[in-house]
Amino acid sequence: MSTSTRRVAIIGGSRIPFCRSNTLYQDQSNLDMLTAAINGLSDRFGLAGVEIGEVGAGAVISHSKDWNLAREAVLSSRLSPLTTAYTVQMACGTSLQAAAQLGAKIACGEIDSAIAAGADTTSDAPIVFGQRFAHRLIKVANAKTLGQRLAAFKGFRLGELKPQSPGAGEPRTRMSMGQHCEMMAKEWHISREDQDRLAFESHHKAAAALKNGFFDDLIVPFAGVSGDNHLRPDTTLEKLATLKPAFDRQSGQGTLTAGNSTPLTDGASSVLLASEQWAEARGLPIQAYLGPVRTASVDFVAGEGLLMAPTVAVARLLQATGLSLQDFDFYEIHEAFAAQVLCTLRAWESDKYCRERLGLAGALGSIDPARVNVNGSSLAFGHPFAATGGRILANLAKLLNQRGSGRGLISICTAGGMGIAAIVEKP
Repeated sequence: MSTSTRRVAIIGGSRIPFCRSNTLYQDQSNLDMLTAAINGLSDRFGLAGVEIGEVGAGAVISHSKDWNLAREAVLSSRLSPLTTAYTVQMACGTSLQAAAQLGAKIACGEIDSAIAAGADTTSDAPIVFGQRFAHRLIKVANAKTLGQRLAAFKGFRLGELKPQSPGAGEPRTRMSMGQHCEMMAKEWHISREDQDRLAFESHHKAAAALKNGFFDDLIVPFAGVSGDNHLRPDTTLEKLATLKPAFDRQSGQGTLTAGNSTPLTDGASSVLLASEQWAEARGLPIQAYLGPVRTASVDFVAGEGLLMAPTVAVARLLQATGLSLQDFDFYEIHEAFAAQVLCTLRAWESDKYCRERLGLAGALGSIDPARVNVNGSSLAFGHPFAATGGRILANLAKLLNQRGSGRGLISICTAGGMGIAAIVEKP
């Protein structure tokens, strides 16, 4: 094992088109989608039959049968079946967290190559019965006689058959992410107009990038689908203004709508990481390098904004590296909601917040809007929870590679009041 720290090369990424849930992928599973994303990497970089150091991947909403989704995807892919894989889950930060973990192993010499990936579908969400009926089914499965099977249903009521579908709400507050973000928008005085404008810009920037071919080598067709089906290049501010509030319909003060919030989305993404030596040996050009990563959490139960943790993670990252918030050529800020992005930017500009919450000497300051999500982000593409980090990491690496040099910052909020931030560089 090497005792020196090695740079973590980002070779490139691959994803399938992202589609609104219950539309084009309603017959596809997490395993199907994740396998397709990994095969996209295999085809692009000649990995058929290759033993990769490790694959780390996961899904937020999964079936109990997918207890090691990553390994099953590897076995279903064109990679060597000798490739070790493990499943990771950090809500919307899953695939970026996987990249951080795998990158650390590459840096310290434990492995030479890795794939970080994620998939999610709410079209194939696991539907389960309540505990009472589930216990009856277990008793039936263990019964040895007809009498024991019949006895398992003693006292049965039809209400026990009511299924329990998975939800994206916070277990501790019983509020949805959108409801939490609505509270943040009110706290930070984020207007409906500003949210709609950010959503409008995301769609139009994404459409322009698609037209100029930026995504040609990043998106692989899957299940007869060749492109994201949520993208709305024809959307206008006037159309967005007609939408009704989605999470606060009662007070008349709601500002989050279906237009300035991400939809439930199905999809998968993957990113190939490696040591410089491994890439050179296989003749693979390096797009960029994965730098430091930091995570953070907030106490949203006590009143902090559920999606404000990235403000803390980024502050920690800047303190650790000695960089300022302005020292980046690109900023990739996950657009779970337009309001979340705007709250984050406003918090960094707030002297009070940065002093009292982040423990800094003053405000981190403003960043150039022209450098933020230059090719659009989640509001345009959609947000298959565990796949978003991989999409963003691959996009940023390609942006830096095209520029020839530079530095980019990734900021992703997640359920559970957590956030993850990372730096990507091209020397």
